Amino acid sequence: METAYLPTPRTTPTRYRERAHYDREIVHRILDEALICHLGYVSAGRPVVLPTTHARLGETLYLHGSTGSGPMLAAKAGSGLPVCVTATLVEALVLARSALHHSLAYRSVVVVGDARLVEDPAEKLRALHSLLDHIASGRAADCRPPNARELAATAVLALDLVEVSAKVRTGGPADEPEDCTLPHWAGVVPLSLTAGTPVPADDLDPATPAPPYLTRYNR
Repeated sequence: METAYLPTPRTTPTRYRERAHYDREIVHRILDEALICHLGYVSAGRPVVLPTTHARLGETLYLHGSTGSGPMLAAKAGSGLPVCVTATLVEALVLARSALHHSLAYRSVVVVGDARLVEDPAEKLRALHSLLDHIASGRAADCRPPNARELAATAVLALDLVEVSAKVRTGGPADEPEDCTLPHWAGVVPLSLTAGTPVPADDLDPATPAPPYLTRYNR
């Protein structure tokens, strides 16, 4: 397998092309770390963007939802649903001396293609397990699996990672030289996602301990 995705007109940025990356490892890391992605598609001639959870298995991205949700119904009605999926990790605030040059440090991925509805029961179950483990590694084996009714009410979309690009912005502010003497603070404010102490459900048996994958949770 090639180590990089092939750029296409749809995955080539029009601005800041130097920030674009097509390396598979970079793309995979961003998708695997992000907890939320946004699914864009066209419904009744209008664009719709929905936040959802996702999971990557190899070169396939899986997204789930109710069988009655808009994208799942649209995918069921055709042979494939044209979509754009994005995932973003914000890592710092970048504050410049001038208003124009304020920015964020981030890592993002854009995937475009035709998503298919997963019909194979075994693939669907693997995808749902991976969605749980994407949220918290080890969770799929530490909960009751879905029953037939729950499986019937849940749909899964699969999107092959073919047209893919990552975009990464790092470093400090890019102030104009003439602004560097202005008396305004400039620099970077790092941001991070940290987990607090797990809070048990009100009806949880007090003898049930929090599993290690939660007490040591990190992204």
